[in-house]
Amino acid sequence: MRIVLASSEAVPFSKTGGLADVASALPKALAHVGHDVFLITPYYPQVIQKNAGGNHLLIEPTGLSVHVPVGPKHVEGRILKSTLPGSRVTVYLIDQPIYFDRSGLYVEHDQDYRDNSERFIFFSRAVMEATRVLGLNPDIVHANDWQTGLVPALFEIEYRGQPGFENTASIFTIHNMAFQGQFWHWDMLLTGLDWKYFNWRQMECYGHLNLLKTGISFADLVTTVSPTYSREIQTPEFGCGLNGALSSRHDDLFGILNGVDTEVWNPATDPHLTKTYSVSSLSDGKAECKAALQKRLGLPERPNVMLIGSISRMTHQKGYQLIEQCSHMLLDQDVQFVFLGSGEPRFEDMLLKMASDHRSKVATTIGYDEALSHQIEAGSDAFLMPSEFEPCGLNQMYSLIYGTVPIVRGVGGLADSVIDASDENLANRSANGFSFREFRSDVLFWNICRARAMYAEKQKWNQLQQTGMKRDWSWKRSAAEYLHLYERAVNKRSQQSQDNTR
Repeated sequence: MRIVLASSEAVPFSKTGGLADVASALPKALAHVGHDVFLITPYYPQVIQKNAGGNHLLIEPTGLSVHVPVGPKHVEGRILKSTLPGSRVTVYLIDQPIYFDRSGLYVEHDQDYRDNSERFIFFSRAVMEATRVLGLNPDIVHANDWQTGLVPALFEIEYRGQPGFENTASIFTIHNMAFQGQFWHWDMLLTGLDWKYFNWRQMECYGHLNLLKTGISFADLVTTVSPTYSREIQTPEFGCGLNGALSSRHDDLFGILNGVDTEVWNPATDPHLTKTYSVSSLSDGKAECKAALQKRLGLPERPNVMLIGSISRMTHQKGYQLIEQCSHMLLDQDVQFVFLGSGEPRFEDMLLKMASDHRSKVATTIGYDEALSHQIEAGSDAFLMPSEFEPCGLNQMYSLIYGTVPIVRGVGGLADSVIDASDENLANRSANGFSFREFRSDVLFWNICRARAMYAEKQKWNQLQQTGMKRDWSWKRSAAEYLHLYERAVNKRSQQSQDNTR
């Protein structure tokens, strides 16, 4: 198949979250099994220079440009070309300095760019026009999140049946319902689409233009990043106001659990580790990694104390208020904690104070450190992820690969990947972690105590570790599911075309 994937960020060119990882890993997995995949993303020169140094990324001009309407203006964007490292995936970057030559992707000084609507309406139009200009002739156009939510609408309204798009179907993936691209209604003028589409079924939501809803409404099929999340978002609790729109697409909505790039996350080959290890050398490898982590972070090197790691945005969504509420009970336990991340000042300050007041039990690093994140995954005994909601989550899967037992709230992708250590699940050898449903601090504390008790039972703990490590968490599995849906979307579109000609 020929697949065009559109994303506002993609590793190694840009990244703010998991979308960037998916936008890089999925195309590589699809190309690996023989499909022609083209990734289209904005060119953020300042971000590339800051995050990648710009040195190892070969980006060259194609000599081609797109000219697209954005409201009353016509805006030009140059098409640049690169390749995803380690693959044959062609990357096309849209160069428009007024929109994308900035220090951040979406925000600056914790404030959204005021013209985000215009920026990504332009990008969506540029995606469709670049696909035409480059002659990509796709079977699938795969858009991701609100920043490309206009793509399925443009495809359906303006490009359907045009030369190069005769046999094309569209897919739209929701990575996080909390971010919807909602703007004032007059921004509808920027889309260039008829006002008739500004209605409660398609592009309007509570009087605003909503680009996430636009993608949901117009795509042939809609996906999200885990099976449980696909069901959750059809409810008022998790639907963020769009549960009705999603329920109306129930038959066309699917959940596919993200995969892991095992070339990057693999304890047997990880260059960041003091000692690499596999299932067969798990005990010795993790023991050395744990001692190295304790030493690096200034914690007492105690091999028998349970070390719990956390790598996350320190926000309400990630459940840090639960940690805050039971912190005094946690610190009474003979346990060590390692925190890495950044987020709300309230939680950063709380974790820094815990580390300052309890130097033998807590180490907190504010910010992000790629090497340290790998070392925490390898050196920790357990991994803490008590999210309020979690579309997919990746760190719990990294943890499972590294033999680090997750302690999670069973929502979204966490429910799909972490099987609770109940007596029944231990007996049938499916258990790989600890999972709870109630979003309460006392329940979190009780599950940490459960984990600590089982940590003392080495045989059961080793069984949890091995069960997690032996499952295939790679993108190979996820890519096969996407391919099945791509074929379904193409067949659906073909059937509709036949019905229309009768």
